[in-house]
Amino acid sequence: MASPGQSTLFTTFSELVTTTYRDHKKTIANSIENHNALFRYINGKGRKRHVDGGLSIVTPIDYGTNGTVKRYSGYDTLDVSAVDVISAAEYPWRQMAGSVTASGYELRVNSGTNAIRNLAKAKLTNLIRSMSNQLASDVYSDGSLANQIGGLQLLVSDLGTGSPGGINATTFPFWKNIVQSAAAPLQGGGAITVGPTTIESLMAPTYYNVTRGTDQPDLIVMDMNYFNFFEQSQVSLKRYAPTDANTKGTAGFVTLNYKNADVIFDGSGIIPANHAYFLNTDYLEFVVHSDCDFDESESRAPVNQDATVMFVLWMGNMASSARRFQAVMKA
Repeated sequence: MASPGQSTLFTTFSELVTTTYRDHKKTIANSIENHNALFRYINGKGRKRHVDGGLSIVTPIDYGTNGTVKRYSGYDTLDVSAVDVISAAEYPWRQMAGSVTASGYELRVNSGTNAIRNLAKAKLTNLIRSMSNQLASDVYSDGSLANQIGGLQLLVSDLGTGSPGGINATTFPFWKNIVQSAAAPLQGGGAITVGPTTIESLMAPTYYNVTRGTDQPDLIVMDMNYFNFFEQSQVSLKRYAPTDANTKGTAGFVTLNYKNADVIFDGSGIIPANHAYFLNTDYLEFVVHSDCDFDESESRAPVNQDATVMFVLWMGNMASSARRFQAVMKA
């Protein structure tokens, strides 16, 4: 049985961790956003959705044409046939957790009020940094690791195919994303060596292939190589930091413009080399469980250890409702 002094230390530490975390909970989200341009932009566009349950994340998609639409005159018969143009993509829930732990030994040697408070703060700071780095990395992932969210390499894949959302893009071509390859350009012709004088010859066809009227890319995320080439190509034209950067979530990041899209350099080192993603964020979102958005668990003591632990939990995934409005440009 724990001694009264030990119980007090464990209780004090747990309360400090919980109080400190609740006071700084938003720090995790801010930390992720401050290090990941894509995450910050999508959040800035209001494309983070909370849901309160379900076996999977269901995202409605609009992929067909309603065949009942017709011109008519007077008493012409109208078409009342049942039409199925709406379906849904289903994305699995993915979970992530981190823990703050302290052994009885740590608590006893830090038993002073200030020392134990500093211990709690140091452990939380480390947890926030670790969870931020993990989720920032997964935003660009292909979802191939166990329990990993499906990031851009899945939703906007290098081949344009795959089955994100449970829909096979080979079977249903409407579910393919656009692929622009310098080795085999969309516009035809021979391979293009990407550089300051050629990058726009790849960007323009990419942009137009994912434009349908007012549905246009609003965000282009580039790795260092491609952003450098694009910046050099705009020597006499470039304009940094659009006036609405704060409202769209690009403030603080190196940002240029291309047509109606913001062009962002992602310096996280996570985006694949020699890649640019042309995104219509109206059809991209982060879906998070409303009870598990970096929420803390109750502190608990393992039955066979002289220690205490509190978990910080996250549950969600990235989702797209229209892959045909997303494109990848690569070497």
